Amino acid sequence: MEKLLITGGAGYIGSHVVKDLIRKGYDVVVVDNLEKGHRSAVKSENFYNVDLKDKESLEEVFENFKIKGVLHFAASSLVGESMVNPGKYFKNNILGGLNLLECMVKYNIKFFIFSSTAAVYGEPQVIPIPEDHPTNPTNVYGSSKLMFEKILEWYDRIFGIRYISLRYFNAAGCDPEGELGEDHNPETHLIPIILKTALGQRSYVEIYGTDYPTPDGTCIRDYIHISDLSSAHILALEALLSGKESTIYNLGNSRGFSVREVIKSAEKVVGKKIPVKEGERRAGDPAVLIASSEKIKKELGWNPKYTNLEEIIESHWKWLKKFPNGYPD
Repeated sequence: MEKLLITGGAGYIGSHVVKDLIRKGYDVVVVDNLEKGHRSAVKSENFYNVDLKDKESLEEVFENFKIKGVLHFAASSLVGESMVNPGKYFKNNILGGLNLLECMVKYNIKFFIFSSTAAVYGEPQVIPIPEDHPTNPTNVYGSSKLMFEKILEWYDRIFGIRYISLRYFNAAGCDPEGELGEDHNPETHLIPIILKTALGQRSYVEIYGTDYPTPDGTCIRDYIHISDLSSAHILALEALLSGKESTIYNLGNSRGFSVREVIKSAEKVVGKKIPVKEGERRAGDPAVLIASSEKIKKELGWNPKYTNLEEIIESHWKWLKKFPNGYPD
């Protein structure tokens, strides 16, 4: 039986997609080096602890299974770290991805779903941001993802590997069944930081910049629930398998919430005040990032189910109360 290969399937987004693919009847093989991922988050029996930079070990996986298509989530993804350690980001996000594509060429695999990012756009010139917006990343992380998108164009042109690149905005929330969650170390995402503060695991939430040109002075971001992200990956895969040409889609809710609004919504969910400390702006943080997701809605019929911010936060809170210290491994 043909299988799908999921790289980074032990990570936050990858693990949710693995669970949903299996539920839909797909046979899944997961590859993850567990640097950031968690073994207990993997719902597939076929798991390989492999680093994509280790081409020999990666080839063994391709040798052992008949792979139909690849969903590629494995990447280093901390913006701040990328500006301190750019080499790590180019090695992991470019070299690892190239090894994957070379294996696909060797084993004649033609379908590729790429986990990209809104960071490829840089400072937005228009809001909401459409897919044809100029790409001018302001950090190494965004640049590495954009470079890989360019590589995909060439591998399509030369080898006929068709791909869909999904540029997402702020992934948020947890598995509605409370089985899978978001567990990063260090944690850099706003919603888990707020909720860990509510649990008493952090003393306060730092707001980076209160003088942005927004209604309350704090940054505005577009939050997309992990289940909606997952459904988009499956729709994209099925579109490719049905003959769709390579393309790029944004994934977001097409509405933004400021940092203060997210904190207020979280306070409603947890039923108490959350301590906050105001700090300086971080370099490279745009004031407003909101996606236009009209293209994927129109072409693939995707529609986010979780558009209510409190509902998104509630799903995370449910998981965090169950696993206050994260995954057991």
